[in-house]
Amino acid sequence: MDLLRQITDQPIDPDYATVAARRSADRTQPRRRPTRRWAIALTAVLAGAMFSVAAVQTTQRAPLLATERDELIARIVHAEARQDEQRTQIAQLDRETNRLRRTAVQGDAEGEARLAEINRIAPIVGAAAVKGPGVLVTVDDAPGSDTDTGDRVLDVDLQILVNGLWRAGAEAISVNGHRLSGLTAIRGAGEAITVDYRSLTRPYRVAAIGDPRTLPASFAETSAGAWWIDLSRNRGMSFTVSGAQKLTLDPDPGLVLRYARPGR
Repeated sequence: MDLLRQITDQPIDPDYATVAARRSADRTQPRRRPTRRWAIALTAVLAGAMFSVAAVQTTQRAPLLATERDELIARIVHAEARQDEQRTQIAQLDRETNRLRRTAVQGDAEGEARLAEINRIAPIVGAAAVKGPGVLVTVDDAPGSDTDTGDRVLDVDLQILVNGLWRAGAEAISVNGHRLSGLTAIRGAGEAITVDYRSLTRPYRVAAIGDPRTLPASFAETSAGAWWIDLSRNRGMSFTVSGAQKLTLDPDPGLVLRYARPGR
């Protein structure tokens, strides 16, 4: 009976009455301005304007940057061409010097002995061209590598490779046609590798004159061989060694006379 009386007296659930009262109170209060929405909208407009200005500036500077890049490339090409001309002149002067040296020592037993010693040492130090059998080592970056992955050949990698070949018994070495001597520098310049300040292009080909039957095995036993095997297996860098029956290595054009004094 109490349940029936309660249903009769309160036909609407009390929760409905509470919600209805709350809505009535909200209608009587003044509305607040949507300041937060306006702030968000203003921020979005300002951000869009900043991005637009940045895009316009980038577009306007693009031709200028392209022009500066082309000018820099042209200067590099001109400097390399000039350097090639000077190297050619050095080679010509070296040949003339050798001719004059041979003429000057004719009939002089002591002078002829010194000239013979010079001719014997010249191929060893890189002042004269050499020919003979040896090995070709070709290395390159890992496929799809970039500056962030660390799978690119660095100057230190080439230094280790060259030093390992010397240690394995190589008699003369060149990198991409550049003969190495005691004064040769292998360095990094930005993303490029240079030999005697000349930029190299991939892949890197290292030619070493020596016994092709023993040189590859001797190199593999050095720390440089272990270094490059690790780079090949774990970094994916290209590393191949092949024998060559006939190699020709030109002299180092940067190896010039630095100190001299007149003879007595």
